[in-house]
Amino acid sequence: MSVVKFKSFSSGSCGNCYFIGLFGEDSRRCEAGVIIDAGVSPRRLKKELQTDGLCFDDFSAVLVTHDHADHIRSLGSFCKHICKPVWATENLHRALSRHYLTRGQTGDYRMILREGAWNEIIPGRISARYFIVPHDASETVGYAILLDDFKFVIMTDIGAMTEEALNWARQADTVVIESNYDPEMLRLGPYPLDLQARIRGGHGHLSNPECSDAIRTFRHDGLRHIFLCHLSEHNNTPELAFRESLDAAGGIPLAPLPRMTASPLYIL
Repeated sequence: MSVVKFKSFSSGSCGNCYFIGLFGEDSRRCEAGVIIDAGVSPRRLKKELQTDGLCFDDFSAVLVTHDHADHIRSLGSFCKHICKPVWATENLHRALSRHYLTRGQTGDYRMILREGAWNEIIPGRISARYFIVPHDASETVGYAILLDDFKFVIMTDIGAMTEEALNWARQADTVVIESNYDPEMLRLGPYPLDLQARIRGGHGHLSNPECSDAIRTFRHDGLRHIFLCHLSEHNNTPELAFRESLDAAGGIPLAPLPRMTASPLYIL
């Protein structure tokens, strides 16, 4: 039986990039893996993978959630130096073809996600299905990823929870969910009023209380892990985010992901 492992390389406005993969029974050899978003450099990605005995050959594709810079900053470099397929919706690929960070660089690696269907990313091992979430990018998606029979769901940069996102989380073995800001820290912090309004306006980011409410709603007996992602540097702390969602998690292991450093390689 394969083992599923997950690692965050960075999670926040400084950059976002995650790895999820299937490993052999000895838990050492990666059999199939994918990267979600490309907000860290290939050099840093290589270094962090090597820390856990991994390399670029241990993932076969990149899935993109949206076209904000902290999620695609290094996608052009990934295409040039790592040469892996880039999976995204048709609308998002259209936006990437025009974006100053990726213009003219992703075309040779373009893979279109079919709407309302499972897409075979690594045939027979890893499939992905996207769902739209509200955020002020060209298009923003969350992912349900099926690794053999293990279901992993990630929803980052989500301005408001949707019923579709909740339904996917209700089926998941592991959920990665945004817990971006503490409302009081945002109100009293350094951000101007227009930026505050953008963050909490339904197409910005999910607050700690909103994240906690979502966890309470989608929590189920089969859920094994919850990770809190995309914490704000100025309007949140890992302690606040953790404390807000701890009761909602109901004893399910809960962990905030580091903003600027890599997480451990979690066994899921």
